[in-house]
Amino acid sequence: MKKQIFVMGGGGFTRDQDLKLEKYLLSLCDVLNPKIAFLPQASNESRDYIVKFYQSFLSLGAEPSWISLFGRVEPYWKEHLLNQDIIYVGGGNTRSMLALWREWGVDEVLREAYNRGIILAGLSAGMICWFKQGITDSVWPLGVVEGLNFINASACPHFDTETERQNFYINSVAQKQVVAGYALYDDVAALFVDGKFSKAVKTKIGKKAKFIDVDGVKTLETEFL
Repeated sequence: MKKQIFVMGGGGFTRDQDLKLEKYLLSLCDVLNPKIAFLPQASNESRDYIVKFYQSFLSLGAEPSWISLFGRVEPYWKEHLLNQDIIYVGGGNTRSMLALWREWGVDEVLREAYNRGIILAGLSAGMICWFKQGITDSVWPLGVVEGLNFINASACPHFDTETERQNFYINSVAQKQVVAGYALYDDVAALFVDGKFSKAVKTKIGKKAKFIDVDGVKTLETEFL
């Protein structure tokens, strides 16, 4: 069974009206009205963020839902996640989100979902979480967080709009403090299939995806949507 992870460096439905990246994500499913569940823990389960998620994906013909891990936590959340076509993780504080997930066992449920072929996706913190390591401002001013390691590489979102990330990431990889990995500009997404990079897509001219290892920085071919 094909295992897919679709990650975005920034932008997406929180900012753009055309929803091209979201349309592409839904196209990865083989069903007409995909069920997509939102995990918004990194944003402290922001109500505005959740509303925007619903508005965006309803407009595209999907069936959105969300899972809360604050306040009263419904007992069906595990079964609900495993009954989705897509699980989407929002942006925010990566470190706090991962700590909360590990306490609740969300990491284990996501691993099961991944192995079942449910598509995993996300933006910013929702990009970082799937990788072995990620560059994050949840460890300020910048630091490294250990992710779920579904993809054995490192990750850095917002590579163009938060320029302080660039030297930090490149130097961290060069000094072997961080494993090699992928940096995405805002408005760029990458698809990984069975843990391996498959392709990158973008919605704006001039946007890029990069691979960074100890030998330096390589710009990856990126398809314009």
